[in-house]
Amino acid sequence: MKKADFNFRSFKILIKKEISDYIKSWKFIILLAIVLLTCVASLYNSLSVLRKNIPAPNDLDSAFFFLKIFTSSDGTLPPFHVFVGFLGPLLGIFLGFDAVNSEFNNRTISRILSQPIHRDSFLNSKFTGAILIIASLFSTLFLLTTGAAIIWTGLSPTWHECGRLCLFLLLNIVYVGFWLNLSILFSVLWRSPATSALIGIAIWLFFTIFFPLIVNVIAKRMMPAPYSSYQEIKAYQDFILTITRFAPNQLFDDGTNILLMPSIRSLGPLSMEQVQGAIPSPLPIWESIKIVWSQLTGLLAATIICFALSYFSFMRREIRA
Repeated sequence: MKKADFNFRSFKILIKKEISDYIKSWKFIILLAIVLLTCVASLYNSLSVLRKNIPAPNDLDSAFFFLKIFTSSDGTLPPFHVFVGFLGPLLGIFLGFDAVNSEFNNRTISRILSQPIHRDSFLNSKFTGAILIIASLFSTLFLLTTGAAIIWTGLSPTWHECGRLCLFLLLNIVYVGFWLNLSILFSVLWRSPATSALIGIAIWLFFTIFFPLIVNVIAKRMMPAPYSSYQEIKAYQDFILTITRFAPNQLFDDGTNILLMPSIRSLGPLSMEQVQGAIPSPLPIWESIKIVWSQLTGLLAATIICFALSYFSFMRREIRA
């Protein structure tokens, strides 16, 4: 057997072990139940609202009916993308906060690495197993929701809607994957699982609650005078938007708005020259991808940086029996 084939087989065995450990853990079962119940309730609420206003097959609103399932609500529950933006980071944090340090504390890492496997395969399998579970969870939710909508309404999604929903699914996986990699990094840096979990939750709370407050204070302090020029007002708005996009949840919200609402043509302020002569029509999918590309690459870059730091720290760490 070739060495590359043997390494690939051992890596597959490690991934199966990690998926089995994740599925059998009580923390994953409890958090999965919370995420499923809240998201299913939100999607059921959206379907109930849209079922009362089913458009005719030749109606223009029917072209994006399936996109409204993930954004509409009657006010009793937030829409689906709001729940994902709030609970998705918790799912990633709780899947990775004890991925590595639990192996050290249980003294199982020396037995694992004593087998003929590469050391980096151990860390790669932790991330790969968790991201496969996340991708399977969101894919199942999307497919079940789309199938229920087809049965309830009798409409079928267009290729345009399918493309946008696939991109939205990819955005969800990348967003949760960022928090997963961040929690794995803390699991490598700190020996105590409680410490890594608390630090991950503290960062999530900072970006969710405190960071918008800090941005509001900065925006109020730097607000231009009432009779400022258009260039000064636009520079001020661009600066505030740039600050807010340091938060991962803001990047996720921007990407969600562009992908699920084709009528949105820009995420920033538009000048009169840009607005004048524009036809009020939905954007093609490639134009939406161009707008949301910076948000998606920003989340990917942050995910890669976190994984590189955890990889560097783990490979330099001493393993003792």
